[in-house]
Amino acid sequence: MDRQLWDQCVAFHGHQCPGLAIGFRAAEAALGLLGQDARRADDEEIVCVSENDACGVDAVQVITGCTMGKGNLLYRDTGKMAFSFFARNSGANVRLMLKPLPPQISREEKQKFVLEAPIDEVFKISKPQFSLPQTARIFDSLICEKCGEAAAEHKMRLQNNQRVCLDCFEEYSRGW
Repeated sequence: MDRQLWDQCVAFHGHQCPGLAIGFRAAEAALGLLGQDARRADDEEIVCVSENDACGVDAVQVITGCTMGKGNLLYRDTGKMAFSFFARNSGANVRLMLKPLPPQISREEKQKFVLEAPIDEVFKISKPQFSLPQTARIFDSLICEKCGEAAAEHKMRLQNNQRVCLDCFEEYSRGW
């Protein structure tokens, strides 16, 4: 385990926990499994599709360089502790799905297990069941005709012949 890299992940996340350890191990393992050319992404060379929005995603960002802002960290809300990684240059890909952790152990013991156990005891390793996502798209902003705020064009809706944002779209808005 790269202790300095772990410390960077903890600093970014704000504390250490089993969830951060899960993302840490997944990202480290993925870069190794994707091959020699896989390294921290400066742009979109590596793509991660996270099936959760939990602590581990922070470690994935630090280790792989995948971020939502660059468009190479995508959230696919299945609620599973799974991460799929793709290397654009080689076409290599891998999915890491957390196996059930040993029952009846403390948070500290869970974190230690995730960080130190053989990778195949921590994760089910397979291929993603979906294709490499396309590169990030840049959308124009449009002005909502109801509130006057700008929003990305692909998030606008047509309602009563008006272009409206999701906040103003009556079928979408639920009192946020």
